[in-house]
Amino acid sequence: KTCIRSKCISSFRGKLGRYPPWPGKVVSPPKDLKKPRGKKCHFVKFFGTEDHAWIKVEQLKPYHAHKEEMIKINKGKRFQQAVDAVEDFLKKAKGKEQVRNLDGKGDSKGKKTPNKPLKILEEDDEDLSALKDPSEKDTGSTSIQAADSTAINGSITPTDKRIGFLGLGLMGSGIVSNLLKMGHVVTVWNRTAEKCDLFIQEGARLGRTPAEVASTCDITFSCVSDPKAARDLVLGPSGVLQGIRPGKCYIEMSTVDPETITELSQVITSRGGRFLEAPVAGSQQLSNDGMLVILAAGDRTVYEDCSSCFQAMGKTSFFLGEAGNAARMMLILNMVQGSFMATIAEGLTLAQATGQSQQTFLDILCQGQMASTFVDQKCQNILQGNFKPDYYLKHIQKDLRLAISMGDMANHPTPMAAAANEVYKRAKALDQSDNDISAVYRAYIH
Repeated sequence: KTCIRSKCISSFRGKLGRYPPWPGKVVSPPKDLKKPRGKKCHFVKFFGTEDHAWIKVEQLKPYHAHKEEMIKINKGKRFQQAVDAVEDFLKKAKGKEQVRNLDGKGDSKGKKTPNKPLKILEEDDEDLSALKDPSEKDTGSTSIQAADSTAINGSITPTDKRIGFLGLGLMGSGIVSNLLKMGHVVTVWNRTAEKCDLFIQEGARLGRTPAEVASTCDITFSCVSDPKAARDLVLGPSGVLQGIRPGKCYIEMSTVDPETITELSQVITSRGGRFLEAPVAGSQQLSNDGMLVILAAGDRTVYEDCSSCFQAMGKTSFFLGEAGNAARMMLILNMVQGSFMATIAEGLTLAQATGQSQQTFLDILCQGQMASTFVDQKCQNILQGNFKPDYYLKHIQKDLRLAISMGDMANHPTPMAAAANEVYKRAKALDQSDNDISAVYRAYIH
């Protein structure tokens, strides 16, 4: 442990709560403080604060490689003082210390050299390259970083525009809660009106119809289950379209096909409204935590007007160009996630069928290159028989179906997604639709 005690790190503490990237160092914990069971982590003291916490090993990334990114995210005085403290620490420790950096996705395969002087890792160091995420590339897209910094330095001010929100399901509920927490004025509507009660208690206003919400609010968000629900909400009786006036903004957050987005964009703009699509990547837990990833496309000015909203509900948002692009990207992401989940379930059941321990399979999996919070949580759910929905199985099957259709239109093969889709269809036939996506496991055991 002597080779890691003084490492400089930078922590993406969003996994532990609503906190921004923050520099710190790994230190020895107090003797009376027990390490969390079943989790590989280090005890961290954060620079410029009195805060400390146990941080998972997979949240480590190199400090130097991510310093500029963190500075862009955090503009507060306290953060700059913390960075200055890190730099001072590094100058004093040069030639003796190694650098690490905490993040929600990184690998932490730094080499231990207990019998050698420790050094600061630079960009061309072998140890640093081992820590880099090979998937991190410049996408050319624009990103608004998360509201995590709000809790620390108050740098995010809620828009003074009136916000409407339609749909209080697994994702919508967490989004609205975070909009309210960050000080936005929100009017809510849900098909099942009782779901609005909790948010009214939290300070939201109640809209009687989608049309009323759209007409009384400057920006109206929608987050519903599928293309039909999205169309009905806009085009149906007392729908959004009836409330749209010139300058009103409508943002479709549902995961739907590009054709639905094109149709909704056309009808909204035909009334003088402004349209943006903004589906979200994540789960109920990430929605509750304000850690979603927002994929936006359409009217760039709407995207900019919604900056504080996106920062309240997510850790990052990307602008992907013309309307339809976000739907395409979202379907691809969910296609990969759904196929991966089905494969994990297949592996667990094959382990059982061949006399192997499913828990050992998971333990090995979580020590390798595929280790992730997603794998750990979903596999633990399966082993515990806990299929409480974090993302509905019926919705991932819908996304797979739409992704396959999109592939057909592009004349691109999607055989893996097609195979996974059949497994989810079987799970639905076994009454697993309203369970979590991990319930696809049951398609293999019945």
